[in-house]
Amino acid sequence: MTAAGSPRMATEECRRLMEGERVARMATCAASGPHLVPIVFAIDGDRIVSAVDHKPKRTTRLKRISNILANPAVSLLADHYSEEWDRLWWVRADGIATISEAGASYHRALDALADRYQQYRHHRPEGPVIEVAVERWTGWRFSPE
Repeated sequence: MTAAGSPRMATEECRRLMEGERVARMATCAASGPHLVPIVFAIDGDRIVSAVDHKPKRTTRLKRISNILANPAVSLLADHYSEEWDRLWWVRADGIATISEAGASYHRALDALADRYQQYRHHRPEGPVIEVAVERWTGWRFSPE
């Protein structure tokens, strides 16, 4: 535990809390600075996966993809806000991202996403998959002590 009211969480608690959320934010690095976007995701073993899906976009070659190709270090953040501040928490997963567009890993990621999101069961993503090998979990939750 660090300072009063700000205990750090164990890896398994971080994973459990993130897994319970439906959306996270992914931060990538661009030459012009940080780039942050909301994503849907699935936790599959020691990796977090997301895909470029069929929601309207100008292209499947999104900024996050080009950022990852240039610098694969990423952070994912999930959090819970409540007016009852004793329920606040956040979890961050830092890791190295790769992009896949075919193969066993790609299909396993799509299966994990379809298991989690009903929309993907009816229309599987056809764009690239982002796979993040998580190297570090960190988190915080409110504690009165």
